[in-house]
Amino acid sequence: MAIVKFFATLRDITGKREIEIKNVKNVGELLHRLYEIFGDEFKNEVEGRNMILVNGRNILDMDGYKTEINDEDIVSVFPPAGGG
Repeated sequence: MAIVKFFATLRDITGKREIEIKNVKNVGELLHRLYEIFGDEFKNEVEGRNMILVNGRNILDMDGYKTEINDEDIVSVFPPAGGG
């Protein structure tokens, strides 16, 4: 089972620092599962403006949402960075 770690505002939305997810093949499936679990607020915060790392590597440098996830992987999800 993959471990998903949440950062910044995503910790507030989920109420968790991390969660274990079973039976997902890639990042896209993982996100859909997380949307089902945590709802629209989570989806709106993450969708299209996030940074996702699989074992410390940005999925943009891999296969994007098609990046495969194995049971021993650690997926880190960061919300969009704010600035001012």
